[in-house]
Amino acid sequence: MSRDKFSNWSFDHQVNLSVLVQLILLASLIVGSWVNLQRQLYLLRHDVRLLLEQQKEFEEELETISAKSISYEYRIQAIENNLQTKSGSEENH
Repeated sequence: MSRDKFSNWSFDHQVNLSVLVQLILLASLIVGSWVNLQRQLYLLRHDVRLLLEQQKEFEEELETISAKSISYEYRIQAIENNLQTKSGSEENH
């Protein structure tokens, strides 16, 4: 009896041309989206690489400026000490 039940069920294995066209269009959309995504990722990778290079250059310039600033600070302190020494020796005379 269970065999009779299942024999009434059958699937039509015929594929319409419109379904085939829809599947092909869907596949082409998926492939096109994937290719576009790969291109966007390449551009993003390129932009990030340029940004990292610019950041490295900026850090080097900042280190140079910092070193110069420290050097100028020492020079100013030396000049101030020299002026204080001279003004102190002039007051004693």
